[in-house]
Amino acid sequence: MRGRPVLVVLYDGVRLLDVSGPLEVFAEANEHGGRYELKTASPGGADVRANTGTRLGADLDLAAADPRGATVLVPGGPDWVRAIADAELVAQIRRLAGGANRTASVCAGAFALAAAGVLDGRRATTHWDLTGQLARRFPRVRVDGDAIFVKDGPVITSAGVTSGIDLALALVEEDLGAETARLVAKHLVVFLQRPGGQSQFSVRLQTGRPRTEVLRAVLDSVTADPSAPHTLDDLAARARVSARHLTRLFREELGRTPARFVEQVRLESAQQQLERTTEPLDVVARRSGFGSVETLRRAFARGLGVTPSDYRARFRTTGIG
Repeated sequence: MRGRPVLVVLYDGVRLLDVSGPLEVFAEANEHGGRYELKTASPGGADVRANTGTRLGADLDLAAADPRGATVLVPGGPDWVRAIADAELVAQIRRLAGGANRTASVCAGAFALAAAGVLDGRRATTHWDLTGQLARRFPRVRVDGDAIFVKDGPVITSAGVTSGIDLALALVEEDLGAETARLVAKHLVVFLQRPGGQSQFSVRLQTGRPRTEVLRAVLDSVTADPSAPHTLDDLAARARVSARHLTRLFREELGRTPARFVEQVRLESAQQQLERTTEPLDVVARRSGFGSVETLRRAFARGLGVTPSDYRARFRTTGIG
């Protein structure tokens, strides 16, 4: 049987976990029939210093690396500006991506792929704190600021730091099947529960910290107990303001209605239950605050475009396909 070459690009300042996380996944997969041939390559084949100060040795000179049939993985680093200013590094990444079977990036590694032109016209993601900069600097890239990872043809980009593990698990699933990917995740004591399209952060984190204490308290109360009564009148009474005033606060600070926020929180609660339990849909609907299975189904159709049952089945894989 032929091996599966994986080539990881190294350079000074690379984030250590962006390198080691995916490599651990592929190495563990080799314990279960993976046959991954893991190599690292750096400019000139020289040792590099990771962001932690750790010295990393390279197997190959980037210029001598053969990408044919390989998965080329480009990790990120805190000083991505310095990385993309290295014209030779960018040129080698362009060459490798052009001949690879598939090309992937972790976190800020997306900037190197974008600088090499690999992401032109493609959907891509990176760490949530960097998506705006990626979109501004490389307008030809269609940036998805929310996904854990995005696959567009033979190019896969992933979000921040630990999402490189999710990405590698997805590649293992693509190569060896979902059962092997789950086994690898189990041995690494990580969850195979984050398909690529899953949000990088929760509804409550997305809303940020409202300016007014009244609104903060309302948001926290909904998040703490999604199944409680959360009609507009209930929320207004709890906050001791009028329903009209509370609606205005939601629109001014969050850009949405109270009802929309409540539904988003309940939808997230239902998603978590479907991911992590085998409870029947009526129980999930009740515990997440939707009350009935039909209401749950309508919310999933509006928010995710799938049924609750299909969503639960989807979470049995990484969703890279």
